[in-house]
Amino acid sequence: MIRYTLICDKDHSFESWFASADAFDTLNASGHVACVACGSTHVSKTIMAPAVKNGLTTPQDPHLAALRDKIEASSDYVGENFATEARAMHDGEKPDRAIYGQANATDARKLREDGIPVLPLPFMPRKRSN
Repeated sequence: MIRYTLICDKDHSFESWFASADAFDTLNASGHVACVACGSTHVSKTIMAPAVKNGLTTPQDPHLAALRDKIEASSDYVGENFATEARAMHDGEKPDRAIYGQANATDARKLREDGIPVLPLPFMPRKRSN
């Protein structure tokens, strides 16, 4: 995992995690990286200091691991159906419940614009079947 500090064309700065530098490049080139403040997909990396390791291997951040475990234990994984499920709950078509999954930048922006609360997670969900 790699964390980048990003900036959009409207000068909003934010951080996000990616599986690799190549993953960021691929997602960004296809318009799937969006500003958390305004939804712009015109995003670039900012200059940042590298994290220097002391030669010791460190496990995943325990706080992040605990957050992931809590979300996965108390929420339903809906995979790529996240936007559809969130909208159905908001519209009263399905009962409210905690969910997590994936949404592309366009769908996430539309949810926010419609007043449906969504937040990006600081990790990728584990591979699960729907």
